[in-house]
Amino acid sequence: MVQYVNAHLDASFAALADVTRRGVLEQLGRAEASITELADKFDMTLTGMKKHVGILEEAGLVLTEKVGRVRTCRIGRRRLEEVAAWVERYHQLWDARFCELDKVVEQLKRKEKLHGSRKAK
Repeated sequence: MVQYVNAHLDASFAALADVTRRGVLEQLGRAEASITELADKFDMTLTGMKKHVGILEEAGLVLTEKVGRVRTCRIGRRRLEEVAAWVERYHQLWDARFCELDKVVEQLKRKEKLHGSRKAK
């Protein structure tokens, strides 16, 4: 069995697996926000939001900066380029496979039409 090890990609997908974390990324894509603002927006405890932001931060998807008592969050440097590149590789693979399948289906349709018109005579 082949095993692929890419800790960054694994952490990104694990972070993206949660609907709240995807929502946080969407929110931060619009504007920076404090953890308190995010907790209020998502109607959750400050502790719960800190955990979500921590997972996003570990994955490199969010950066935080503490100024005084406020921890501000923004989209990370890596953003989602690595995830998008991985998805795109598989998109291209499956697109090529479906194109080949379309060709086979078209050939079968032509054969069926040809044989169908021969039987009608």
